Amino acid sequence: MVDIEGIDQNNIPNHVAIIMDGNGRWAREKGHERIFGHLNGVEAVRASLKAARKIGVKFLTLYAFSTENWNRPKEEVDALMDLLVKTIVEEVKDLHENKVKLRAIGSLDSLPEACRKELDEAVEQTKDNGEVELVLALSYSARWEIVEAIRKIAASDVKSEDIDESLVAEYLATRDLPDPELMIRTSGEQRISNFLLWQIAYSELYFTPKFWPDFREDDFYDAIRDYQRRQRRFGKTSEQVIIPEQE
Repeated sequence: MVDIEGIDQNNIPNHVAIIMDGNGRWAREKGHERIFGHLNGVEAVRASLKAARKIGVKFLTLYAFSTENWNRPKEEVDALMDLLVKTIVEEVKDLHENKVKLRAIGSLDSLPEACRKELDEAVEQTKDNGEVELVLALSYSARWEIVEAIRKIAASDVKSEDIDESLVAEYLATRDLPDPELMIRTSGEQRISNFLLWQIAYSELYFTPKFWPDFREDDFYDAIRDYQRRQRRFGKTSEQVIIPEQE
């Protein structure tokens, strides 16, 4: 960890989630097709991961492709899948060398075969790393995740009276991840867009007008500083607050 001005190293969120929004609008402003924004958004991913590693964030979850995104024009979806494969191939060596563990959550069986193959190989190659975990939400939506959890519970021998929050959490795609303390969304939109609905019940939300391709390390630090200025009450009064210990 490094000393970044204004950041309290004793109050770093364990898990940060990001909705990477604004690629298309950024590209249109520059007179290009939407895919141009996605191409340039890769640099923002690198910057965010670098910033997370520097200050000691242990989990970084990126909303890379939603189940609703399959409804976009075929040309854009195909280009996005090609970009994902290309990016994984190009980045996996650096991820491994920097001790980053890669994983993915979502309806991964719906991904094209080539994409799934490269993703599986990257996950396998980095599985023993432990400095930071980079989680890609691919073909993911929170409602899909919750419905899948309900289906699995219904198919089990669990009695209805035994169903509680902790049991439901065990059936989610994030069952072995801590809930995010901070959720960031770029582009100025102030919506959750079907992302980690269960997990962000008590997360702090941070919205920035910057489009995702322009998001850099300093922007990540700005979000952390904003998070650290807040008092997390978890539904309690300020006198009752006990901040959970960081892992």
